Amino acid sequence: MKRFTLAFIFIFSAFALAFAQNSQNSNADAIVGVYQTERGGELSKVKVTKAADGTYSAQVIWIQERYDKKGNLKLDEKNPDKSLRNVPSDQIVLFTGLNYNADKKRWDGTKIYDPTMGLTAKMTAEFISDKVLRIRGTILGIGQTSDWTRVE
Repeated sequence: MKRFTLAFIFIFSAFALAFAQNSQNSNADAIVGVYQTERGGELSKVKVTKAADGTYSAQVIWIQERYDKKGNLKLDEKNPDKSLRNVPSDQIVLFTGLNYNADKKRWDGTKIYDPTMGLTAKMTAEFISDKVLRIRGTILGIGQTSDWTRVE
């Protein structure tokens, strides 16, 4: 009887652990999708994807005004990395390496790039509703918040 009880406890524990890990991964993957946001008076769409290493990345996939008043394609001209200043504004990578922090129920551990100012800031992200992801960037303790609304 003891063997049966121990075997039952072992099997139950294994299932509980597997369920907890799967549930944690499901929460982490909730960030994957396409979001609409407004920054600097311009609407854009951002796609968040999961990388092979389990971290998350975001890239601009659409902006409202792709061309300037002269008809030229807008580029990432404010990027501090000169090699990235010719990237079209609708292809800018905003962050890579974002991790899910299960204890805090949010994503963190990387920096986000703000192409409107050409700055990079420490970031956190968390859902404030089913469709709204709040992004917070901070530099030297001074922060700014942006809400991204899920569209896909």
